[in-house]
Amino acid sequence: MGPNGNGEAMVEYKSLSVTRDEHVTTVELIGPGRGNAMGPDFWAEMPLAFAELDRDEATRVVVVRGRGEHFTYGLDLKATAAVLGPVIAGHNLAAERAKLRDLVLAWQRAFGAIADCRKPVIAAIDGWCIGGGVNLIAACDVRLCTAAAKFSLREPRIAIVPDVGALQRLPKIIGEGATRLMAFTAGDFDADWALSHNLVEGCYADRAALDVAVAEYVTMIAANSPLAVQGTKQVLEFSKDATTAASLQFVATWNSAFLQSNDLQEAMTAFMQGRPPEFRGT
Repeated sequence: MGPNGNGEAMVEYKSLSVTRDEHVTTVELIGPGRGNAMGPDFWAEMPLAFAELDRDEATRVVVVRGRGEHFTYGLDLKATAAVLGPVIAGHNLAAERAKLRDLVLAWQRAFGAIADCRKPVIAAIDGWCIGGGVNLIAACDVRLCTAAAKFSLREPRIAIVPDVGALQRLPKIIGEGATRLMAFTAGDFDADWALSHNLVEGCYADRAALDVAVAEYVTMIAANSPLAVQGTKQVLEFSKDATTAASLQFVATWNSAFLQSNDLQEAMTAFMQGRPPEFRGT
């Protein structure tokens, strides 16, 4: 939900609940069981949902959270076994290997869609955030949690190399050593560890306090020019793999193309009139 707790349902999904309150859209994980497990519906629907949010002009910021007491238990092993079974039960020839590779690449798009979405995405984490959940939050822009949150990159416990983004994104968030510790041990890490290693930007006493903090942040983000906020995200994404010189060239070109806007005129007018600006994203 948005800051005032009311939400307008958007597209209907099986694994997600997507609601918008003014300029804030909440994507709630509602997978099977109390742990919001990630099954076939989740992997198919996440790219669709975030592509729709990217196009939705009314959405200025997205919040991802889990329904109930946990963020997500990660991969739905029972449901996924039915998908993986025919692929891994063959003769291990090229055809089966190609199908499995295509499946992994399709799953990667679930979280690539978050990173590619021009809107800022905040993960609000309570309870367990396991496996695919860690991969998911690594693709978000900001991560906030409760003191009860626990994180585990648990794939190695079930003989899987994490393959949907955590190993690529986490080192840029928490560093190489902390990423290797999480991945090699497949251990459980508490909220204090997550905060001290920059996996989260804030930790709050309970769900109520987390909700207050999220509401404050999304209100501030939504009040800014969406053109400037989305442009800032795209410059930051470009800068991850670019030199400083290349990134400076990129942002100079960006502003030379997009600086002229009604939002900029509104900002100047509002400043002269001593009032808050009302941005429209034009």
